[in-house]
Amino acid sequence: MIGIFDSLGRALAAYLSRPSQSYEPLATTPPGQLRSALQPGDVLLIEGSTRIAVAIKYLTQSTWSHAAFYVGNRLAQGADDPDPPALIEADVLAGVRAVPLSLYEECHTRICRPVGLRPADRDRMIEAAVARIGDTYDLRNVIDLARYLFPTPPVPQRWRRRMIALGSGQPTRAICSTMIAQLFQSVSYPILPDIETRPAPRAGCDNCVREIYHIRHYSLFAPRDFDISPYFEVVKPGLSDGFDYTALVWAQREALQAAGAAAIPAVDADRHAT
Repeated sequence: MIGIFDSLGRALAAYLSRPSQSYEPLATTPPGQLRSALQPGDVLLIEGSTRIAVAIKYLTQSTWSHAAFYVGNRLAQGADDPDPPALIEADVLAGVRAVPLSLYEECHTRICRPVGLRPADRDRMIEAAVARIGDTYDLRNVIDLARYLFPTPPVPQRWRRRMIALGSGQPTRAICSTMIAQLFQSVSYPILPDIETRPAPRAGCDNCVREIYHIRHYSLFAPRDFDISPYFEVVKPGLSDGFDYTALVWAQREALQAAGAAAIPAVDADRHAT
């Protein structure tokens, strides 16, 4: 029975991981521009086009269905490697793996950068992520995967995030961005903590309060949490090197200029004829 469920789970995971043929990204970033904007420790969000991505986007009411952790040149084979495995991600079929940026060059992406992350903590996170490469996930619990066969389940919005964390937890860790959440929690860096306020009066301030941060369970994190977190900065590669809107070439303007240039000789010809 174990072998049957394992085969069934792998077949179901392969089906859910199949990309949609009709997917068209809202916007893409040139690979070189994306690479120059990324820094080690950044989180790269991906829109995703698979069946499971559609379900996650619906359940989280977000554009983002996947997240990967950028480790820079930590895994590069040499200085001249043009496309090293620079992202560490958890994949439902392959488990934790390192992939190059080119894998997502035709996808809609977003860079989320942890503000003020200490270099020592960043390095610890990178080493922890690298150490997890090769981890695989038990796909025998097909119930964990079967919930994604219905991409838009008719459940109240307040229950949708719980649906992602439903089940034994093994496939959940591969599907969601829980691996990255664990990395940040390991150095006590906040993502979306529950904040409790308690009275803390002191001399001259009777109404002062103290904020107590409670860590959410890592299985409840979704890719969009890095986007909306107040502790992560959204980095847009097209703006990082400076942006001048007056340098843009608009098709309508070119057409008008071409039409005007073509009309001038005609007017001159008429004037000379008279």
